[in-house]
Amino acid sequence: MNEAAPERFAGLSPERRILLQRMLLERAGATGSAQEIRPREGGGPAPLSFAQQRLWFIDRMEPGSPAYNIPHVLLLRGELDVNSLRRALAETVRRQESLRTVFALAGDEPVQTVLPAGPVRLPVADLRALPEAHRAGEARALLDAERSRAFDLARGPLFRALLVRMDEDDWRLALVVHHVVSDGWSTGILTREVSALYAAFRAGEASPLPPLPVQYADFAVWQRELLSGERLEEQVAWWRARLA
Repeated sequence: MNEAAPERFAGLSPERRILLQRMLLERAGATGSAQEIRPREGGGPAPLSFAQQRLWFIDRMEPGSPAYNIPHVLLLRGELDVNSLRRALAETVRRQESLRTVFALAGDEPVQTVLPAGPVRLPVADLRALPEAHRAGEARALLDAERSRAFDLARGPLFRALLVRMDEDDWRLALVVHHVVSDGWSTGILTREVSALYAAFRAGEASPLPPLPVQYADFAVWQRELLSGERLEEQVAWWRARLA
C-alpha cells in the first residue's frame, strides 16, 4: 500500500470496506469459509472486534484518558425545536446499537453489551444572559470541557450531547462519542441521521429511516468467526515475522 492508502480506506463506505476485506482474504486464500454478515442470535453480549479490543486495552492502560474522544460541533442557525432535536438524538441512539453499547469483563474476556434504548440527555447551556462579548469565550470553555470529559467504557453511555444557546437563533450542538463505538467516517452518518430525524419529527412525521439489517456487533461476531483458529494463527505469525 502507498502512504495515501489508509486515508482512502477510511473514506470507504461499509459496503466497500467489506468488499476490500473479501478481496484481501481471497488473496490470502481464505475465502473458503467466508460468509455474509448476519444478525447475531439471541442479542446477548458479543465479542469485541479486533479494533475495539485494541481501544479497550488502551483504555485499561490509561483509564480516564480523553485521547480517543471524537467530538463534533454543529453550528445551528434559526429557530430550533429542542424537543424534536432531543427525540432525533434518542431515535438515532435506538437505531445505532453501537451508541448504547458498553464494554465490561465477562470472566477474563471483555464483551460488548447493548443497553436498552431510552431517552438521551441533552443539557442546554443558555448564554443569553451574558454580555455578547463574553459568550464566545464561555461557549468555547463549555465545548472544550465536554470534549475532554472522559468516558467510562464499562458503564457508559459512550455518546453524549450538549446544546449551547448563543442568541435567539444561534446555537452550538456538541456530539461526543468514544472511538471504541465510532470513527471519523461514522460522524457523517450520525449528522445525517439526526438531521433527517429532526426534520421529520418537527414536521410531525414518523422516522423516514429504514431499519438497519445488521449492527456493528454482528460484524464483530462475523470477524471473530472468520479470523479464528489456524487462519488467525497464520495471520499473527506473518505479522510477528514481519515485525521481528
